[in-house]
Amino acid sequence: MGQLKAPVRRPGATGAGRRIYDLLRAQIAGGSLPPGARAPSTRALAAELGVSRTTVTAAYEQLAAEGFLVTSAGRAARVAGPLLPRVALVTKRRPGRQASLSTFGRRVETMSLSALQRAEPARIDFLYGAVASHDFPALAWRRAYQAALLNRQHSLYYALPEGDASLRRALQGYLARARGLHCDAEQIVVVHGSQQAIDLCARVLLDPRDAFVFEDPGYLMARRCFEATGASLLATPVDEQGLDTARLPSDSRIRLAYVTPTHQFPLGGTLPMTRRQELLQWASRHRAWVIEDDYDGEFRYGQRPIEALQAMDTEGRVIYVGTFSKALSPQLRLGYLVLPRELVQAFRQAKQLTDRHAPLWEQRALAALIDDGSYERHVRRQRRQNEQRRAALIDAIEQRLPSDARVVGAAAGLHLVLCLPSLRPQDESAVVAAARARGVGVYPLSPLFAARAPRHRPRAAGLILGYAGLTIQQIRQGTGILADALAGLAAAG
Repeated sequence: MGQLKAPVRRPGATGAGRRIYDLLRAQIAGGSLPPGARAPSTRALAAELGVSRTTVTAAYEQLAAEGFLVTSAGRAARVAGPLLPRVALVTKRRPGRQASLSTFGRRVETMSLSALQRAEPARIDFLYGAVASHDFPALAWRRAYQAALLNRQHSLYYALPEGDASLRRALQGYLARARGLHCDAEQIVVVHGSQQAIDLCARVLLDPRDAFVFEDPGYLMARRCFEATGASLLATPVDEQGLDTARLPSDSRIRLAYVTPTHQFPLGGTLPMTRRQELLQWASRHRAWVIEDDYDGEFRYGQRPIEALQAMDTEGRVIYVGTFSKALSPQLRLGYLVLPRELVQAFRQAKQLTDRHAPLWEQRALAALIDDGSYERHVRRQRRQNEQRRAALIDAIEQRLPSDARVVGAAAGLHLVLCLPSLRPQDESAVVAAARARGVGVYPLSPLFAARAPRHRPRAAGLILGYAGLTIQQIRQGTGILADALAGLAAAG
């Protein structure tokens, strides 16, 4: 058999070369050009069809590259060996047949991973987790990134899995100043956002027969990470002060608890000092890890940000998770873990197996912004702007929405919860649909509850309203449209 030539670009879909390719391939597949048959010469076929020989040659080369023709120097092209009938190449999926997946694959295949249920972005979107694109410090970032890019390395190779030393040192200082954390740079692992941090915690710390404690309601994507391991969920209620530590379970299977103590997601409570102490004592008794997700701890209004739970930890039980998604951008995909020393090696190894490391130039650019003070100035500026957005939303709710509407969890963060006592939780979908039909995106609270028991479920409808991605004018306009949607539902019901 002759030597095949290197694959070439297939002739254009509407060109003469493509038509020649399709014609010969159809004749070979249909049997009119049987195996071993000599193909027309390129010169003769070009003359017959009135095209250039180059066009015919390109079609022949593509057919040879795909194994339909055999070509060799000085010899005519011939049809390759017998092809399987085309019907035999198509595998028909039998009814009820399932793909061959691992246990993990079967678990995640059917999971609902988001409570947002976004089709297309709404014209005015109260999407929680979004930040305004014009708030990103583009000029400062470009300067820092360009400097990192122009700082030539000896060679381009994989970096350290735990993250660049410059960013870990910068984070050590920043976390001590801003969050009261006590750690060494060696305890920090840089990751692709808090979601990867949570996923690493799940895979490193949980086995299928273990159990984990989780706030109810809570962050759905975190819960799914833990559930994907096969571990059992122990949903623990929250109230206006966050996790109800008096209801923490006692179970020998417990390996970890996931909490958002600075600003409980989604209800917004701040865990008081006594409950923090009770949580740490509980973790000590159960020899359990506590994952502290400080997803928006930099944004607290009217008072200084509260120190992290990790700052109170004297036994090395708290794993601190931080992110730059709220202060900079969720598209940046940079976050970090502050680990107890005994977990550092395992997490570094797991990070390396997952994706080697976070992008290096972005890490160095961010380190430069922290070191020169630009990042903290940016955070202070964003705190002022988001406080104005928050005030505008609360004022608009008071002015436009029904008098029984109640705002929950607005003292910090970038979202609030709107409780609607006159509506039931099952009415949330109708409210969401009515608002979206008018161009406004709002998001239901109920999907974030894990417990099935009625006593754990909310009695009134609730909406989660993010405001960091909107202008004050959009906030006021969107709230007015939501009021119209609610009025329309009331009139129809």
